[in-house]
Amino acid sequence: MRRLRHSLRWALIKAAVAGTTMVALAFLIPLGLMVQQTARDRAFTAAERQAAALGPALAITTDQDAIARAVASTDAGAQGRMAVHLPPAEAAGAGAGALSGPGGAVGGVASAPGGTASGGTGPGGTAPAGKVSDGAGAAAAAGSGPAAGATIGEVRALAADVASAGGQGRSFTVEVPGGYALLQPVAVDTVRTAVVEVFVADGDLTRGVATAWQVLSGVALGLVAVSVLVADRMGARIVGSARRLAAAARSLGAGDLAVRVPVEGKQAAGSPEELREAGHAFNAMADRVVQLLAAERELAADLSHRLRTPLTVLRLNAASLGEGDAADATRHAVAQLEREVDQIIRSARRAPEDAPAVTVGCDAAEVIRERVGFWSALAEDEGRRWQLAGADRETPVPVQRGDLAAAVDALLGNVFRHTGVGTAFSVDVLATGSSVIVLVGDAGPGFTDPEAALKRGEGHGGEGSTGLGLDIVRKLAEATGGDLALGRSAVLGGAEIRLRLRSRPDGTVPARAGRRRGRGSLFAR
Repeated sequence: MRRLRHSLRWALIKAAVAGTTMVALAFLIPLGLMVQQTARDRAFTAAERQAAALGPALAITTDQDAIARAVASTDAGAQGRMAVHLPPAEAAGAGAGALSGPGGAVGGVASAPGGTASGGTGPGGTAPAGKVSDGAGAAAAAGSGPAAGATIGEVRALAADVASAGGQGRSFTVEVPGGYALLQPVAVDTVRTAVVEVFVADGDLTRGVATAWQVLSGVALGLVAVSVLVADRMGARIVGSARRLAAAARSLGAGDLAVRVPVEGKQAAGSPEELREAGHAFNAMADRVVQLLAAERELAADLSHRLRTPLTVLRLNAASLGEGDAADATRHAVAQLEREVDQIIRSARRAPEDAPAVTVGCDAAEVIRERVGFWSALAEDEGRRWQLAGADRETPVPVQRGDLAAAVDALLGNVFRHTGVGTAFSVDVLATGSSVIVLVGDAGPGFTDPEAALKRGEGHGGEGSTGLGLDIVRKLAEATGGDLALGRSAVLGGAEIRLRLRSRPDGTVPARAGRRRGRGSLFAR
């Protein structure tokens, strides 16, 4: 999981989530607010329709029973959310004066001998029957009208708000406990106005809003999930191409010269153009490396083959030297040189995949004894005193036998090349728990510039010297985690080369003072 968090694939997923979330919020938040406002407007519009439904009934009559039945017939009235504030009734005197008959009797209040208030003619009445009926009917109608300011239904708005709505003649909403009240004025006649009150609960204002928010949130989450899926698929293709390129580079570094990055076909499908270009460049580089290695092998084989003629002459001359230690050593050296040249030719001609397995590791003491024994014959001829110490027990090191032998030959060759005949030299082998140290010292003039001597190709050993010997030894030491140091021998007074090979990763270098003890008897003979 930690590896995924730092990968390109995870970065693409985070970018997709961030981008999709911002886009979704930019669209869904305004849309949700619009839904909320729409629900509020819908609730008030429904209340206005309920109030408008009572307009025809109020225009016809203000009878309380009739208005109560009209209120109950509406949805708001059936739920107890509607109230009607009726206006005050007209004065009764206006109707009575209009109904007086020719006999001077008041039609609105006709008196009969028996003391009965009647709308018809009594025994002493002189008014025409029709006039009295009309007057009596008008009086009866006036007498049966509603009381002043009667209210039908449950009232929630304040009286002042109701009076304000009736006086202004326009509808508005006021906040009441549990919601809002819509006050809608309705003209009863030319001078009177009734007010219809419709209650709108808070729940009606938000009905469906929560569901809408849930749907919008689900849509947003769905968009994010789709974007993550698409980004993951895109990231998988990009990361897959990058990993194939990295794997090919590691294989090439490990020695697989046949590895190539697929740039066409199914494996390369969906790869970005930039990674395809990188794949083409890698393949071109690998082809060039193969060509250079082939040319190098051919050059090595050609140079080695050219050495056969002088080697043949040298071998014939060595065969004619006769008997003796020097002659045997010369013939042994020529034979070994021929074997090395043959090995170089075979290695150059061999394909990389046909190379035999190499066992890493050897006994440093055994290799040093063998190489010092080889150089001892030349030392005897030149009258050089020599001493080998510390090579009597096994000292394993993690290097190939041939590489260590070449390094020891380079160190001893420097002694014979850079010192005069008869100059003494010594070879010490020191083994610790984690390192093997090889000290080669001589009684010559020493190094005039130790730093320059370690630089590749800058040695000045005269004819036959390439200046690469110490550089080869240094690279061998550094390959094991060790090092190569140049200094002056405290015993012989000349140059001293210290080669340290690490046999374990947690080793320590022994003190130089400790190795000096007991070396005074090396040249006793």
